[in-house]
Amino acid sequence: MPRQKKAARGKHRWIAIQVNKSIQRDSLKKLLEESLNGIEWKLLDSEKRSKRTFAIIKINLSDYQQALAILNKISGFQTITSSGKIRLVRERVKSYL
Repeated sequence: MPRQKKAARGKHRWIAIQVNKSIQRDSLKKLLEESLNGIEWKLLDSEKRSKRTFAIIKINLSDYQQALAILNKISGFQTITSSGKIRLVRERVKSYL
C-alpha cells in the first residue's frame, strides 16, 4: 500500500516541554494523557537531565493553541519552543540544554 501524500497526513506542530523534576517516560505519558484529554498527541522524545526532564510531543495544528494553554497550566511544566519541523525543535532543545 503506498504511503499517504503529505497533504493527506494533515498539519501538526512539535512542542518541546520542560518538566521541573526528573520523571520517568511512563509517568510523563500518564500525566499528559490526563491533562490533554480529548486532544490527539504523541510523545516522541523524553530525556532526563539532572533535576529536569525535556520532552517533545506532536500535536495536530487544529489543537495547538489549546494544547499550549493546557501544558503551561500544569504545575512544573513549561513549553520551551514549537515548530512544524521536528528538526528545528530538537536543535532548539539541544541549545537550551
